[in-house]
Amino acid sequence: MRLLPALAASLCLYLPAPLAAQVPCGGSFASFVQGLKEEALRRGHSPRAVDQFFAVARYDGGVIQRDRAQGFFQRDFVDFSRRLISQYRLDRGRQNAVKYDAIFDVIEWRYGVSRGVLLAFWALETDFGAVQGDFNTLNALVTLAHDCRRPGLFRPQVFAALELFERGDFDTATTGAWAGEIGQVQMLPADILENGVDGDGDGHVRLKTSSPDALMSGGKMLQSLGWRAGEPWLQEIILPGGLNWAETGLDTTRRVSDWAALGVRARSGSLGPGNLSASILLPMGRNGPAFIAYPNFRVFFEWNQSLVYVTTAAYLATRLEGAPVYDVRNPEPGLSGAEMKLLQQKLAARGYDVGGIDGILGARTRDAVRKEQLRLGLPADAWPTRALLNRL
Repeated sequence: MRLLPALAASLCLYLPAPLAAQVPCGGSFASFVQGLKEEALRRGHSPRAVDQFFAVARYDGGVIQRDRAQGFFQRDFVDFSRRLISQYRLDRGRQNAVKYDAIFDVIEWRYGVSRGVLLAFWALETDFGAVQGDFNTLNALVTLAHDCRRPGLFRPQVFAALELFERGDFDTATTGAWAGEIGQVQMLPADILENGVDGDGDGHVRLKTSSPDALMSGGKMLQSLGWRAGEPWLQEIILPGGLNWAETGLDTTRRVSDWAALGVRARSGSLGPGNLSASILLPMGRNGPAFIAYPNFRVFFEWNQSLVYVTTAAYLATRLEGAPVYDVRNPEPGLSGAEMKLLQQKLAARGYDVGGIDGILGARTRDAVRKEQLRLGLPADAWPTRALLNRL
C-alpha cells in the first residue's frame, strides 16, 4: 500500500555517482544482473557472497504492475482514513501500547518519538506485523533497479541488501512489500543499515520477527529524519469565519500564537506552544475536516509522500493517544478519478506541473488548483470541485 519514502531519494548517496553510472537500466535482465555482480565486486563485496546473493535474482513483473497502479491513493481523506482506521486497529494499538510499554519508554527517552506515532505506522503498514507483504524482496529491488522509471532510487537498495546479507541479517528468500520494504514497520535495506537497532538484545536486527527491533529501528529512523522530541505533530482545529483560505496549506506557516490571534482554536484541549511554526491543513477544503500541522508533521512525508496517507497516519497517532474522532463537517463533493485526470490535463495545458496525469491529488496538483482558484475568484482552499473543473 505504501508509496516509496521520500527519504529513499537521498539514499542514492549510498552508491557513489561514478559507480551508479556503470550499470545502466533496461535491456537484458540477465546482462543487468551480471553488471550488478561486477559492480558489487568492485565495491569490495565477497565473491562468494555476490554469487550466492545474485544467483537467485529473478525479474518480477508483478512488482512493475504494482508500481504503475496506485489508485488507492485517489481516495479523499475521509474515505481513505475511514477505510484504514478500524476499531480493530485502535483496539490492537492500545493493547500493544501496554504490551510494549517498556520499549516505548526507551524509544521516547532515546529518540523522542511519541508512542502513538510508531503505533500508527505499525498499524497502517502491516497490521502490527500480521501482513508484511509476500513479494520476494531481492527480486523486487533488482526488478525496480532494472526498470528505467526510478533506477537511481533502487540500485543503492540492492547493494544495501547485499551488505545486510553478508552480515547475516538478510536472506535471499526474504519477503516484504512490492517496493522492497521489509518488516513490521516497512523499512528499505539502506534504512535498516543506517537505523536498524537490536531492540531485543539477540545480536541481530530482525524487523520481520522482532517487534522490539522494528519499533526501536522506526524510532531511530524518525529521529534521523528530524523528529523533534516533545512536540506535537497534528491537531484538529475549529476555523474562524473570514479566514483567508489562500494562506492555508502546508506552504504557508505562521506561529501558533498568530493563528490563535486570527481565531483558530483547538477542537479538543489547547493549541501547541505559541512559538511553534504551524500550517493550516484542509485535506478536503474549507468545509471539510481541519487540522493544524506542526513541524513534526512534515517528518511523516519522509516515510510516505501521499498527503492522504500522511494525514491519516498522523491523525491515527493522535487517536491512539486520546484525541476524539474528527468532525467531518460538510465538504463539497470531490472529483472522481476520471474527473481528476481531466482536471490535471486542463491544468497541464495551462502550463502547470501537476506531477503526472494520475488522478491523484498530490502537492503539485493542489498548488495548481489554488492558483487557478485565485485567478478565477474562487475560495483558494486547494480543494478541486466540479465547479472549478467546469470553469476551466
